[in-house]
Amino acid sequence: MKIILVMMSICASAFANITVATPDTDRAIEKTISQMYVFKVLLIEDDIKVEAKDGVVTLTGTVMDEPHKALAEEAVSSLPTVKSVNNNLNSTAGITADKADERLSRKVKIVLIMHRSVNGFNTTVSSKEGKVTLTGEAINAAQKQLTTEYAKDVEGVTKVNNEMTVAKKSPEKETVGEKIDDASITAQIKVSLLFHRSTSVLKTQVKTESGVVTLSGMAKNAAEIELVTKLVKDINGVTDVDNQMTLVKAAS
Repeated sequence: MKIILVMMSICASAFANITVATPDTDRAIEKTISQMYVFKVLLIEDDIKVEAKDGVVTLTGTVMDEPHKALAEEAVSSLPTVKSVNNNLNSTAGITADKADERLSRKVKIVLIMHRSVNGFNTTVSSKEGKVTLTGEAINAAQKQLTTEYAKDVEGVTKVNNEMTVAKKSPEKETVGEKIDDASITAQIKVSLLFHRSTSVLKTQVKTESGVVTLSGMAKNAAEIELVTKLVKDINGVTDVDNQMTLVKAAS
């Protein structure tokens, strides 16, 4: 009898520690998503509806293009309270005649917006058959050059024509923006590394805590590890990077 009582007590304790999704939990997930940086800033022009049920989030509505669809899914998936994501978003780019060019333009645009050292929001991107043209204003020559480098490294870009002008006077010091949530940081990093051709093949795992990013995975050489660190450090919201990636061992 004592053994049975002990077993019942253990089972009761185990069940008590299991997190059960409730309507309140689902509403909390939906509220959290609505307040995420990715949805409030990067995807503000998209029509995205979010519904959570038993910890499973379903995304419906329309977005400008596939890069936005991928970013939305990565952001929601990065929330610890979300079990899985059903991404039923539709892309409006599919109904346009030049959808390939538009897709590439938006791909470059979203990459530039996610990097804080370039002025992505104020950079206009157009493309034709892989050739990208950039217009807008850079604060200095170094920023203009970095914008070119980021655009060149986007998968699908064959050439970059940077027609951006350089500001004649130094801009006023910017005020500190809103704090970016960890899930949005993680999502930006994953999408950015995926869209940059130099890092797209790397299987990089990303974890963010209070803006500090920990990276793990495999790389072929030290240069790849250094490049990943450089790209991640320039993502909006990142305060520090701990790169724990290791080198692939050469076959003996």
